[in-house]
Amino acid sequence: MRRILHVSDIHFGPKHEAKAAAAVSRLVEERRPELVVVSGDLTQRAKPAQFAAARDWAEKLPVPCLCVPGNHDVPLYRVWERLFSPFAAYRTHFSPDLEPAFADKEIAVVGLNTATPWTLKNGRIDRRRLLAVPGRFAQASQGHRAAARIAVLHHPLIPGPGAGDQLVVASAERIAATLEASGVELVLSGHLHYGFLVRSDVGFLPRAGRPFWIVHSGTSTSSRGRASEIGTHTANWIEIGPESFEVTHLELMPEAGRWTGRSRHLLPRRPAAGGPG
Repeated sequence: MRRILHVSDIHFGPKHEAKAAAAVSRLVEERRPELVVVSGDLTQRAKPAQFAAARDWAEKLPVPCLCVPGNHDVPLYRVWERLFSPFAAYRTHFSPDLEPAFADKEIAVVGLNTATPWTLKNGRIDRRRLLAVPGRFAQASQGHRAAARIAVLHHPLIPGPGAGDQLVVASAERIAATLEASGVELVLSGHLHYGFLVRSDVGFLPRAGRPFWIVHSGTSTSSRGRASEIGTHTANWIEIGPESFEVTHLELMPEAGRWTGRSRHLLPRRPAAGGPG
């Protein structure tokens, strides 16, 4: 079994809450997951000092940490930098790798960068990088055919509850088809600031191929919670076994400074298309 702590939208800067970040660190210290995943928006305004603070926090975690950029990790007001070197501050002050990977015998986790300088909020993956995704998963799996393949994106492929039909990543169906062809079973995302869980063939991405699970995290260490999560901090604890994923939605109890399970979901791995969720 492998365990992943999935956090998102940590927003170092004016919206960051240090007590919540410290609570994440304590949780990692106590439970020792094999991996911490941060699905984007490490900073509030992509400033060097904010990236440095995020790096310091991530490096002090006692387990590996896989991070991808979010739209807030691209400069907003520094227009020249946004257009011509949008990830310079990220690469210099946080990490040179925008699409990291982590793998062992049981999991193959691949980060995909959906942040782009060409929109303010929405995301995309250019065709060249999308074509490379199957090969990246094959390389990460290292011949371990039973390894669970997990993709990490900032922008969700499916709008959350109450969001209507407004997709927030371009070409979501093409991305979903590529992930299906790559054998992906689980997609971790952020951006919307509230958590949810859904299957890829339900609603907006109906397909005939092998569906995957989409697990979305709310904001874990910032004050930007939305919808039912205004004023709260949430994250996902994921346990990966040979037959299933067990996902526990966590919520921070601010008075105690500790995380508690809000709901728990047992998800079969490799569900058949059109079958029960």
